[in-house]
Amino acid sequence: MDTKKRIIFVVNPISGTHGKEFILKLIERELDQSMYEYSIRKTEYAGHASEIATQAAAEGTDIVVAIGGDGTINEIGRALIHTNTAMGIIPCGSGNGLARHLHIPMEPRGAIKVLNAGKVKAIDYGRIDNRPFFCTCGVGFDAFVSLKFADAGKRGLLTYLENTLHESLTYQPETYEIENESGTVRYKAFLIACANASQYGNNAYIAPQASLTDGMMDITILEPFTVLDVPSLSIQLFTRTLDQNSRIKTMKEKSIIIHREKEGVFHFDGDPAMGGKDLKVEIIHQGLQVIAPIRPRRMPSPPLNILQHFTDFIGRQPFTSTIAQKHRQLLMLNQHILRRLSKK
Repeated sequence: MDTKKRIIFVVNPISGTHGKEFILKLIERELDQSMYEYSIRKTEYAGHASEIATQAAAEGTDIVVAIGGDGTINEIGRALIHTNTAMGIIPCGSGNGLARHLHIPMEPRGAIKVLNAGKVKAIDYGRIDNRPFFCTCGVGFDAFVSLKFADAGKRGLLTYLENTLHESLTYQPETYEIENESGTVRYKAFLIACANASQYGNNAYIAPQASLTDGMMDITILEPFTVLDVPSLSIQLFTRTLDQNSRIKTMKEKSIIIHREKEGVFHFDGDPAMGGKDLKVEIIHQGLQVIAPIRPRRMPSPPLNILQHFTDFIGRQPFTSTIAQKHRQLLMLNQHILRRLSKK
């Protein structure tokens, strides 16, 4: 009797940072084929990954593995919620927020070893305005930038940084009301982030205490700040200490309604969408099965290394061949921002 599990690898040929053909060869060489019967499907258009995952779940496939960036991972995850099919991840994007929170290795060989271990874990997911998310959603500045970035003619980290820094100089905080079971609180905020996982991606920890398994979301409210606050906010974002900043207010809730003064954009895992004045945000407990390392419960966190966080943020290309170019680009960007600040 064949007891092998069925596993489908879904690969987006054009997304992410790793060479996909190399990964497919690694799968053939490294995957435990005494444990798995596998097939590979390549996506051909937007939404195809979700269709493949939906069909796989209907056919009783044991695992669907996302090979690609955050978009591919989110598409597949949304198709597998409340099914018996687990999601695996071989991260290939620049952000990889969910994979990083789950401690899935960023290198393909390590991610395949996690699949071979075959440990299934149930995690929570969130919904904002009935749209599923796995890491974060929110309103305010990050949603505004996600919309700008979606419309940008070119992609990449520097495009995102330039949009973020440029827009932050003129963005006006809005007033929001957050309604929970206890009542309503009012904030003037630069952004409100509702987090299921601890980070946006790139080791940028918007909600350092967030858990994927506690049935709650961690809400981070960034109140209006000045240019002088930017360095400390930036460092704390990458050192898991943002919740210690005086400009930050935090809440932990299972469900809230965000009331705002007008209709506008919100984001779910970085994807922008337009919504009404009132947005319901909730966490659904243990709604998705994932293949992930099972870490010991009180395992101490590794020592913080701000240089490593920054290296992860700017990318994993060969350091010696890119540092000079990155340095020049960041210097030019910094000079541009300083010129704009001096005119205010």
